[in-house]
Amino acid sequence: MSSAAPTLSLPGDPPGGRRAVRIWGIGVAVYFVAIIFRTSLGVAGLDAADRFDVNASALSTFSILQLLVYAGMQIPVGLMVDRLGTKRVLSIGAVLFTLGQLGFALSPSYGMALASRALLGCGDAMTFISVLRLGTRWFPARRGPMIGQVAALFGMAGNLVSTLFIARALHGFGWTTTFVGSSLAGVVVLVMTLLFLKDHPEGHEPPPAEHAGAAYVRKQIAASWREPGTRLGMWVHFTTQFPGMVFLLLWGMPFLVEAQGLSRGTAGELLTLVVLSNMVVGLVYGQIIARHHAARAPLALGTVAMTALVWASAIFCPGDHAPMWLLVTLCLVLGACGPASMIGFDFGRPANPPERQGTASGIVNMGGFIASMTTLFAVGVLLDATGDNYRIAFASIFVLEAIGVVQILRLYARATHRERDHHVVSRVEAVHVPV
Repeated sequence: MSSAAPTLSLPGDPPGGRRAVRIWGIGVAVYFVAIIFRTSLGVAGLDAADRFDVNASALSTFSILQLLVYAGMQIPVGLMVDRLGTKRVLSIGAVLFTLGQLGFALSPSYGMALASRALLGCGDAMTFISVLRLGTRWFPARRGPMIGQVAALFGMAGNLVSTLFIARALHGFGWTTTFVGSSLAGVVVLVMTLLFLKDHPEGHEPPPAEHAGAAYVRKQIAASWREPGTRLGMWVHFTTQFPGMVFLLLWGMPFLVEAQGLSRGTAGELLTLVVLSNMVVGLVYGQIIARHHAARAPLALGTVAMTALVWASAIFCPGDHAPMWLLVTLCLVLGACGPASMIGFDFGRPANPPERQGTASGIVNMGGFIASMTTLFAVGVLLDATGDNYRIAFASIFVLEAIGVVQILRLYARATHRERDHHVVSRVEAVHVPV
């Protein structure tokens, strides 16, 4: 135990406590279900290809469209959260992603299934930014990095449900029963949100929002974008998130089964390992950043470097198949991509005042999903063009990683100088966090 000064609260900080955990937990439950729905295609990709009789490019379009909608909605959702509050936005999101999952279950054609995934992506887009905003309204600022990582951890638990239960349900009960049954979870969290969720504790009401006209929208976006910390956060998110996302969301299962010759059961276990690694690493990263603010960039860049190294080792390994120990290592390292992407919010959060947190988080969150969408498309096109050569297709990640690293290095000094010069240092550092 540390013998340093006791934990302090800053003026105006929310109180936290058990009630905050309960309220925030409702928001996290909505995000948890959204992740189950988002990632269910990752374990159903081969089934979807058979059901709709499509090739790799068409299959990747499901995830690309979903992420295109998700990424395109981030700034509008951020503005909605700043303007309307968390409860309304989460409720709308739950309605949309539940209808999307139900529509996907019942779609008789590829076109209707695409429309359903787009609707799901729209609802999904409303969840994570809302949960981040809920955390800033209910918990002291010093808890920000850990609250964000724990929220992401529960999201990965939703991914775990997909890899463990959705995959088995598809095998045991079939397509329609599995997806219709899972959509009931969306109804449950919608009811919980409507009945129990509150935007903020009493006495911590946000200042009145401006009239939500075009001038307000332009002002919010421009002010957030002008902050180097917002742009740096976006590029950190862009560079770190997408390898793990692409692997889990769609291409991991086909790669492990078709390129590496594994059974679907073994491939599912490796995907589960990615999720478990993500959950553990998220807790570690959250603790490190809460105590050592300067660790943000080294953790992010270190994760990018390790991902590139292990990814290259796996896809360019001599012989037809990579050894199992290398595939296990790849999955463990990919598990760090999600927690590393959360560091982007730890650059964007201190750079913006409370009334711009939703908008700034939306800009940051766009980064990784734009990269994921681009890579999903590139892999699908390259697989079709090369006759399913995963080595060539998977090498496309290095291009985006290189672009992202250049932007991070370009913006890092500017963002950190602004934090120091304008006293915008995150309040994480202002309060001692006991060990």
